[in-house]
Amino acid sequence: MPKTVLTTHTATGAGRGGRVKALPDQMRQHNRSLVLTALFHDGAMSRADLARTTGLTRVTISALVGDLVTAGLVREQGAREASGPGKPAVVVDLDRTGLTIIGVDLSGSHEIRGAVLDLSGTVLHRSNVRRPADGDASETLAILERLIDDLRESATGRVLGVGVGTPGIVSDTGVVVASPDIGWHDLPLQENLRERTGLPVYVANDADVATLAERTLGGAGENFMLLKIDRGVGGGVVVRGELARGSRYAAGEVGHVTVGTDAGRLCACGRRGCLETWASVRTIETRISEGEPAERVLREAGERVSIAIAPVVGALDLSEVVLSGPVQHLDGLLRDTAERTLRERVFLHDDVQVRMSALGEDVVLLGATAMLLHGELGIT
Repeated sequence: MPKTVLTTHTATGAGRGGRVKALPDQMRQHNRSLVLTALFHDGAMSRADLARTTGLTRVTISALVGDLVTAGLVREQGAREASGPGKPAVVVDLDRTGLTIIGVDLSGSHEIRGAVLDLSGTVLHRSNVRRPADGDASETLAILERLIDDLRESATGRVLGVGVGTPGIVSDTGVVVASPDIGWHDLPLQENLRERTGLPVYVANDADVATLAERTLGGAGENFMLLKIDRGVGGGVVVRGELARGSRYAAGEVGHVTVGTDAGRLCACGRRGCLETWASVRTIETRISEGEPAERVLREAGERVSIAIAPVVGALDLSEVVLSGPVQHLDGLLRDTAERTLRERVFLHDDVQVRMSALGEDVVLLGATAMLLHGELGIT
């Protein structure tokens, strides 16, 4: 997860030298994040280890760990095996088995994917539901709500919250501004689900969620673009390690960019020639089922992908493009064509890589886990 910067404010204005003082609650929250982040990445350790790792005093660590144990986020694991004189230290760790997360992925062409995951991203229970008919926005919402209810009942540990990745433009408060593929417009999905479940809920664009997972768990560098190709085509962009959002929460959204001047099929957004009408899984499968040669369909999809993303790669000087979606469609001819065409279209980028994500079909579910870890625990 990209590192966050602690922003501090004070009601009395800047202190000496123009520096702004941090309020005690803000500093405590920051220190809490340091402790949980250290445990998440480095595993169980003693209070003394935490003090050395975080740079906080032992008194501060002792108070923080006590609060985290009381809150049910951290558990004492018992005494470490003695390696010298003195009382052996007691080690603590996140409650990795007792805390769970519900993740939902709405980007699939044929089904809505849901899972209960532990803090490491391991799927403990999975439930996939068939998608409703195209454009049935109310039925999609009802299915989503029932799926979350079912997953919550199957969770054996405390549910930390719910993370949802959905196609479309999503605000930073979880409002689905526009999702042509589903039929949602100005839907306050995050707020609605929070009120319905009573749990912390985070809703974000599916490609952005997948991009967070790729950055956190997939080995991606600090400057890359992820293309999520499935029911639609979405994108997320990371520049200098930070996820770009844009002024309209649409950074990286190339699915409804017109690619070429040859019109093309009618898109769900009402226009013709959008990238989704060339490269979405639905389009690929439809064209092949109608008798078009698969080789031509996949080659044209790869070419149109590169037409859409070449300006992004060139303008932001990105080093790689990660494709996420069904391997049987994306890996091979489509990926190879996209990489070759991209290198031909962008100056000084003849070594740019186009690769498949190693996180598979669970990439959005893993990203949902990352959202909860960051939003609820401050883990970066």
